[in-house]
Amino acid sequence: MSHAEHLIAARPAPPAEKKPMTLARASGYVIIGIWCLVALGLVYTIINGWDWAKVERYGPRYLDGLRTTIILVTVSIILGAILSLPIAFARMSKSPFLAAPAYAYVYVFRGTPLLAQLFLIYYGLGTFRTELESIGLWWFFREAWYCGLLSMTLNTAAYQAEILRGAIASVPVGQREGAFALGLPKSIIFRKITMPQALIVALRPYGNEIILLIKGSAVVSVVTVFDLMGQTRYAFSRTFDYQTYLWAAIFYLTIVETLRHVWAWLEARLTRHLKR
Repeated sequence: MSHAEHLIAARPAPPAEKKPMTLARASGYVIIGIWCLVALGLVYTIINGWDWAKVERYGPRYLDGLRTTIILVTVSIILGAILSLPIAFARMSKSPFLAAPAYAYVYVFRGTPLLAQLFLIYYGLGTFRTELESIGLWWFFREAWYCGLLSMTLNTAAYQAEILRGAIASVPVGQREGAFALGLPKSIIFRKITMPQALIVALRPYGNEIILLIKGSAVVSVVTVFDLMGQTRYAFSRTFDYQTYLWAAIFYLTIVETLRHVWAWLEARLTRHLKR
């Protein structure tokens, strides 16, 4: 290194320029300050209103409701993923006999609220008790837990089918054409080329769908399923303490944040080869 280069290397870096205070920046600081005050207020409320008797009485019920919520969401996500595969393939089919019913299914279940779907399954199908008993299905539809699971599965299957269809469509056609030119069979092309790339594209939307389903699962409490929200409603009906809902919000927030960090790690792990 020459003497001039040594002088340049030893020269101190110029001080960083201070960004001017704009209206947007000042508004952001104000909003952050308000959120900090709200968080401090909630912490003070929790500490000030802490009651060990209520914790000992209703704490186990909250944990049981949390377990029910996790089981419902996990099973419905898995069953919905299995159901979404034929629906997504039918949506991409050129046959109207396959594409039209699949489109109608996705359109209905994505266009109507989960609560309405739950009511139609639990209360609507309950009016056909005689017919359901004759075919041996009444044992399923008389239980609120099964109806909640079915409604959540059908709902998330519609969303997952669209996520998968969009992800598959995002894979460049040239890759499939090149694989065909090499003489690879369609099954190998789909399993080794198309699907791995599609799943990477669909990874973040899948995470968003799981988070939405976790929060949407609270609707099953209206049909007497004692999930996390159902146990919260029970505790509030006995204590009339609004902090019961505050604890439920903390539980839901903890679940969502945990899943968000796990999903971010999983996405970074699976896409690390794209960042090189």
